Amino acid sequence: MITEMQLEGYSVARACELSRVSRAGFYRQWVEKAPRQFDAALRDAMQRIALENRCYGYRRVTETLKQQGWEVNHKRIARMLREDNLLSLRRRLFVVTTDSRHSFRIYPNLARQMILTAPNQLWVADITYIRLADVFVYLGVILDAFSRRVVGWELDSHLTTPLVLSALQQALACRTVTANIVHHSDRGVQYCSGDYVGLLQEHGFTISMSRPGNPWDNATCESFMKTLKAEEVYLKQYRDIDDARTNLSEFLDNVYNRRRLHSALAYRSPEAFERATAVALSSRTEATA
Repeated sequence: MITEMQLEGYSVARACELSRVSRAGFYRQWVEKAPRQFDAALRDAMQRIALENRCYGYRRVTETLKQQGWEVNHKRIARMLREDNLLSLRRRLFVVTTDSRHSFRIYPNLARQMILTAPNQLWVADITYIRLADVFVYLGVILDAFSRRVVGWELDSHLTTPLVLSALQQALACRTVTANIVHHSDRGVQYCSGDYVGLLQEHGFTISMSRPGNPWDNATCESFMKTLKAEEVYLKQYRDIDDARTNLSEFLDNVYNRRRLHSALAYRSPEAFERATAVALSSRTEATA
């Protein structure tokens, strides 16, 4: 693709001649790609501002964008923050927009009262955006809340139930599942769907969901998403979804789970924390035998 930078110093006709493309083909590609790239870049900038300034509503986000050189108005930003699943914050309340306008059953929040002592007591699930060159793809993850370990994840171009189902199936395949593990998520239609709830019930999970407008009920996932964006996504420019999947696999499976030190885990990785917990539980059992 001919970019604006490549056109510097050349006429369109000369650039097309050197690149062996027709002028009609160039203009057709430019018209198709440029708006999509602009929208993707704008959404990415909005998400960064919202993450870094958690007290900002759409007016402050708009002004910050203008200071960065974006030509946008507050109505467009308000609409995009409302329609997209981007992080934004109202005064006193951190809001993640979620499509909870559905007729599926909603489950009460059980996770708030839990005191975790071992893995496989509470799994938490969430979805976030990952930006490619001119589109967004979606990452669904499941974490073991005790160790912060990513036990299942999936990347897809569509924000649909199969995305979260695939992440759950991966988690079920890699963990020894016992009855009554609490599965906690938001009230989004993907997590409330019959297929997803049915798979949870088939494996004996107890279902828990955040209160409306309270994403802090899923603070473990919120913290993980911030780490993911800061330490992986914002440092890379993924060529396409396959490139994103390769890089995310390396980060999630090898860096985050096995090597990254967490202050909440006494500066151990999730994998090391689970091993240490297993040793401590085994020693305790032997001592009381």
